[in-house]
Amino acid sequence: MIAGNRTINYLRISVTDRCNFRCRYCVPSTPFTVIEHEKIARYEEILRIARLACDLGITKIRITGGEPFVRKDIFSFLEQLCAIDRLKDISITTNGSLLNHEKIGKLISLGIKRLNFSLDTLDPVKFEQITGRDRFHQVWDAIFTSHELGINPVKINAVILRGINDDEIEAITALTLRYPFHIRFIEYMPMGDSAVEKQQQVLSEEIKERIESRFGPLKAVKKDSNDGPAKKFRIEGAKGIVGFITPISSHFCAECNRLRLTSRGTLRPCLLNNYEKDIINSLRNGASDDELKAIILSVLAKKPSFHGLTDSSIKGAPISHMTSIGG
Repeated sequence: MIAGNRTINYLRISVTDRCNFRCRYCVPSTPFTVIEHEKIARYEEILRIARLACDLGITKIRITGGEPFVRKDIFSFLEQLCAIDRLKDISITTNGSLLNHEKIGKLISLGIKRLNFSLDTLDPVKFEQITGRDRFHQVWDAIFTSHELGINPVKINAVILRGINDDEIEAITALTLRYPFHIRFIEYMPMGDSAVEKQQQVLSEEIKERIESRFGPLKAVKKDSNDGPAKKFRIEGAKGIVGFITPISSHFCAECNRLRLTSRGTLRPCLLNNYEKDIINSLRNGASDDELKAIILSVLAKKPSFHGLTDSSIKGAPISHMTSIGG
């Protein structure tokens, strides 16, 4: 699929808005309710949309939430998703707290070889302050179990916030010296009514300067075919990679190859723009495959050249926080 001069081959699917964590940069500062059960896209509906998207050129799918593993029967869904012939790559973003040796082994048996874990601190006390849950050791165990069982690469996403975990930049980076992990520092995106203040944002250039001051120059690493927008580097002699995802300081919209399906069954051409289009109700009202494909293509036609973190021009759009869109 083509949007402007970009080939779109990557679909991110949120299977639920529910999460067992309450991360301060993800959950809104004001009270919110989860999406009603009947408004969540059913697995068979997601699978139909995924197959049609693959017909149009999607070759890579990432499953997100909320937390994907809080949804019942997720492994049955993943088995059916992995059976789609045209898919070359399926990965999952998770907080890891609900994974154990058996479940990770099952993911590998299905053909899922890549997991992205969210981990913003190496301090169990601080972990509970950030996530609202005392689950650090479960997440830590899941990361290392994934590594031992052959998940490659194990990616760890960290959002650095001033006054909260910015004192751990070097310690988190140091994991790459001993392990072949991909540590990815993601700039905080001020979306919706976040509980995080904008001045707590720490941009990638500052993080990179801190890393190089401690470990020496970072050497650029060439991207491979499965890479997303992260700019990759390696400390000399390190086993792993340090990456920077820079939606604020250096947007990567021109390289973006993504389309998103939210857990509510809406398609979004951009995470940071309020535009989205319903597809689930058309599906439930008997739309043909061709009609559904036309909806997918119409959304791609709206893919912006620049993101819209401050775009308030679209009236009636849902609040753009991560819990409503999917990570």
